[in-house]
Amino acid sequence: MSAAALLSLAWQTIVAPREVARRLISLRLSREVLLTGFALVVVLNALIVGLMQLGGEVPAGMLLAPVPMGLLLATMLAATIAVMTWAGRTLGGSGRIEDVAVLLIWLQALRALAQLGVALLGAVSGGLALLVVLGSLIVGIWILVNFLDEAHGLGSPFKALLVLILASVALVLALMMIVSLLGVGPNGMAGYV
Repeated sequence: MSAAALLSLAWQTIVAPREVARRLISLRLSREVLLTGFALVVVLNALIVGLMQLGGEVPAGMLLAPVPMGLLLATMLAATIAVMTWAGRTLGGSGRIEDVAVLLIWLQALRALAQLGVALLGAVSGGLALLVVLGSLIVGIWILVNFLDEAHGLGSPFKALLVLILASVALVLALMMIVSLLGVGPNGMAGYV
């Protein structure tokens, strides 16, 4: 697929997310292709975050080396795919993990593109970059709700929003449990008195 075709698909994702979701799901990509796409978006996002760190656009307390950042992003994306598949099925959906995966991988590719745009814009105008970040967040949620609705065949954006909320709560609770098990305290240091 050419760069122009990818940009066209990115624009269609914004204006017609349901059609793009159906198109991506209908590809029935193999697990190998999905894993390759997964690895590609993780590396791409880790590189962009690394570049933003070099440019001083990431707070010093959030600095991570590229490999730990990539591992963190991979873990977060894999958990999100699994939990959104589970949450959709819990609420009556029928989406396969591969369906949710292809959509979230594509969404992560778009996120990388948006982050790159924000980083470039931030060099010119921090205020304008902030507006683009807020706009991207709102559009991203709208796309994700439509993607989840299509992936799970829910027939209701409201149900898809509930899937998103349920998945988010489950991910936060799981993260809190992991942090607690690791013994990380409020000061960010793991330690026992």
